Amino acid sequence: MEERRLLEEYVAGGGLMQLATVGDDGTPRVCSVWYLPSFGPDRLHFISRRDRLHSKNIDGNPAVAGAIIDNPPAELGLTGRGVSFTGVARELPGTGNDDVAAAFAARWPRASGVLSAMPDAASRLYEIAVSEWVLFDEENFPASPRRTISAG
Repeated sequence: MEERRLLEEYVAGGGLMQLATVGDDGTPRVCSVWYLPSFGPDRLHFISRRDRLHSKNIDGNPAVAGAIIDNPPAELGLTGRGVSFTGVARELPGTGNDDVAAAFAARWPRASGVLSAMPDAASRLYEIAVSEWVLFDEENFPASPRRTISAG
């Protein structure tokens, strides 16, 4: 199995990611957000209110990490698959992101109202430039399931 293809299929098939940010005082925080992936270059987009703690943390420190676990195994001993990543996040401007907004709305139709209210809405699109992926795949690589994959 080709690692990069598996990674892209897995990330494209997921929906919710856990996103870790770091506050001004060094305290890590984790939140869950719906996301839109794109590859070559590797990007993850999400919508969030600007007043959320993770959004404020990104303003102060753009370094992020996260994980995507779709359909986790029901118990220990069953094969598991997941992806984690590191990267740099930024808030996108309230205008000029029509392609990303349209793709996000196509994937998550209930986000259309929030997206169409920009730039005046309290929410914004955010973009993570992924710097490294880690694919954990016990199904396809049982002997050595942890695979570090450079961002494309």
